[in-house]
Amino acid sequence: MRIAFISDIHGNFTALEAVLSDIKGQSVDQVICLGDTATLGPQPREVLDALRHWKTVNIQGNHDAAILDPERAAEYEITDYLVPDLYWGREHLTADDFEFIRSFQSTYELDFGNNIQLLAFHGSPRATTDLILATTPAETLDEHFGPYHASVFIGGHSHIQMHRRYGKLLILNSGSVGNAFLHAFSPGKVPSLLPWAEYAILEYKQGLFDVDLRRVYFDTQSLQELVKVSGLPGAAWWLRQYQNGQ
Repeated sequence: MRIAFISDIHGNFTALEAVLSDIKGQSVDQVICLGDTATLGPQPREVLDALRHWKTVNIQGNHDAAILDPERAAEYEITDYLVPDLYWGREHLTADDFEFIRSFQSTYELDFGNNIQLLAFHGSPRATTDLILATTPAETLDEHFGPYHASVFIGGHSHIQMHRRYGKLLILNSGSVGNAFLHAFSPGKVPSLLPWAEYAILEYKQGLFDVDLRRVYFDTQSLQELVKVSGLPGAAWWLRQYQNGQ
C-alpha cells in the first residue's frame, strides 16, 4: 500500500499542479488531503476541481470550516486580516463547491496491515486548530494522542513537515502544498513562505514502513502573475513572498 498525503493547499493550484504531477510518477494507490483547500490563494475552484478529479479522501481543516461559515472565523482561529480573503474565496465558489467542502471528514483511519494503524486529521485528532510541532511538550502529545489506538498519526495545519517518534508512536506532518512556512507560526507575526510545495508518501511493503517527506518546486512567478490580476484582498502579502528563492 502506497499513500500520498497533501495538505494546506490554500487556493494555490499552481503548487498543487506541480505536486500532482510528481505524484503521477510515484505509483500511489490513494491520495488523502488533510484539509485547508480553497482559501487565501487565487485559484480556489481549480483546487477543488483537481481534488474531485483525483477522487481524493478529504479531511476538513479549520479554513474549510471557516469558508463555509465565515461569521465564525475567529472560532476557527482565522486571523482578522485574512477574513476578507475568506469572503473573496466564497464569491468564487459554486453551490456544488460548498457541498463538496461540506462532505469533508473530520478524521480518516487506515490499516496498513501488520498491526500498523494510521489516523489522519488536520490539526490533531481532537480539533482542526491544534498545533503540533517538533517542540510540542510530551504532556500535550499525551492529551492529543493518548485516547487513540493508532500507532501512526499524520496531520497538517502547521505548514511545516515533521517526522517525530514519541514512545511507540510515529507523528508526521506532510507540510503545506500551497503555503510552506519558513518558520513555525507565531501569534502576531505574519508568516513568510518558501518557494516549494510539500507533501508526503507513506508505504508499507514486505514488513517495511517507509515515510518520504517530499519537496516539489513550482512556478512561483506564474503564481505571482495570477495574484496581480486576481483582486485578492491579501494580494500584497502574496507578492512579498518568494523574493529570495525563485
